[in-house]
Amino acid sequence: MAQLFPKSANYLAPASIAALVLVAGGAVGSLLALDYAGFNQRRGETVEQPVPFSHEHHVAGLGIDCRYCHTAVEKSASAGVPPTSTCYNCHKIVWNEAPMLEPVRSSYRTGQPIEWNKVHDLPDFTYFNHSIHVAKGMGCATCHGPVHQMRLMRSAQPLQMRWCLECHRNPEKFIRPKEEIYNMTWKAKDQETLGRELVEKYKVRPPAEITSCGTCHR
Repeated sequence: MAQLFPKSANYLAPASIAALVLVAGGAVGSLLALDYAGFNQRRGETVEQPVPFSHEHHVAGLGIDCRYCHTAVEKSASAGVPPTSTCYNCHKIVWNEAPMLEPVRSSYRTGQPIEWNKVHDLPDFTYFNHSIHVAKGMGCATCHGPVHQMRLMRSAQPLQMRWCLECHRNPEKFIRPKEEIYNMTWKAKDQETLGRELVEKYKVRPPAEITSCGTCHR
């Protein structure tokens, strides 16, 4: 009986397997790279909102403190979204006829809250408390990025477990004086030295405690 396959086929099978392994490995590596970069958490993506609110204008331009809108940030797990009445305090006078602010005026007239879309949306199995982080000297910019430069709000950090653990394991690298928590441009001259002092001053729990699973997954 004549030979069905040429001798070159002896090399084709292992070469095909090797190519398959390389392609599969490359695909897995690409997915891991995308995950590490935070794209699955919409990092860097601008989320469309019913009103195009500019933090750059309100924070950097007008100097409005974070707590004016996010009133619960020091006492609650959630920082809170401002009610329409907060927006209307100014916009009943300023830009009170601007078409893009009609959703604000309509909300105020009807009492129907504006449905803002979440930019920083953690999984349901993750617990995060704004108030404890503020109380321990963690600034808004550490997690939310340079908000004062954002014309439209976006997620600046990957918000993944490995990213959170970096701060929980080394809080001295990120902690700041409490009076600078809402200062978007603050930078320490010597973060390492200051950080160690503040960790002790604010009684930040040791890494072994704040990296336990139950701290965030309840």
